[in-house]
Amino acid sequence: RVFGRNAAAVSEALRGAVADLPVDINPRQPRRNSFEVSLVKEDGSTVELWSGIGKGPPRKLKFPQPEAVVKALKSSLA
Repeated sequence: RVFGRNAAAVSEALRGAVADLPVDINPRQPRRNSFEVSLVKEDGSTVELWSGIGKGPPRKLKFPQPEAVVKALKSSLA
């Protein structure tokens, strides 16, 4: 549930920041107890925007602030 809530918050922030941005949550089976956000560009390359792997304890460090992911997305698109 915690992962789902955080994924929904991040995807909502990304959609609000960039119009018509397609957001997929877990297109593949996710790693257990991990939270990552990646950008797949039109050419098929992948850019990691945020990763909680290796962060924590406490558990809350494994999840990003939506604003931080939006900032990383905008810098990756520039």
